[in-house]
Amino acid sequence: MTLVKICGLTTLEDALAAAEAGADLLGFVLVPSSPRRVTPEQAAGIVAGLRGCGIRLPCVGVVAGLTATEVRQLKGRCGFDLMQLHGEEDPEVAAALYPEAIVARTVAGPEALADLERYRAYAYLLDARGPRPRTGPARPWDWRLLRSVTLPGRVIVAGGLTPENVAEAVRVARPWGVDVASGVEAAPGRKDRAAMARFVRAVREVDHAAEADA
Repeated sequence: MTLVKICGLTTLEDALAAAEAGADLLGFVLVPSSPRRVTPEQAAGIVAGLRGCGIRLPCVGVVAGLTATEVRQLKGRCGFDLMQLHGEEDPEVAAALYPEAIVARTVAGPEALADLERYRAYAYLLDARGPRPRTGPARPWDWRLLRSVTLPGRVIVAGGLTPENVAEAVRVARPWGVDVASGVEAAPGRKDRAAMARFVRAVREVDHAAEADA
């Protein structure tokens, strides 16, 4: 089954709704420039609230441009299970955090995939955007690139995914997982419960069809 990560959660209410919708990973952005940014204190409170409600889904902290020591400190402080490195960190940082780091890369073309073998990671998240703010809506990258390369581990497709296009992304890229943030929002940083449910349902329908054809 394709893993679903719902990212950019900013409230306990939205995190609980994401879990109810069927998410497999819950993401929290700690990058200061993000409109979905939460403070370490807010993230710790949400994670503690989830655990208090019996939700044991892995929680992911998204950071950029930090040292391995700083990332470890945030991980422990917030109660995260995994840390997503979204700032083009050096391979040494990912190696120091292995196996609890997701390495993110912005994909503009096949050259973005060329050096991933230098990184040891829990998974590789391939996005259409980097950590800096950009104008305009997020847009998907060319998922067909993944059909012509061999990557060193688990791949999570991100960038411009919505309930309307995620099924195509899964069929074309055949990823280990998919990641969504703005594509299931009612407003920046606030999730749409119905959209999250539609997103997960679209992924599961493709999974079930693939199983039936196998």
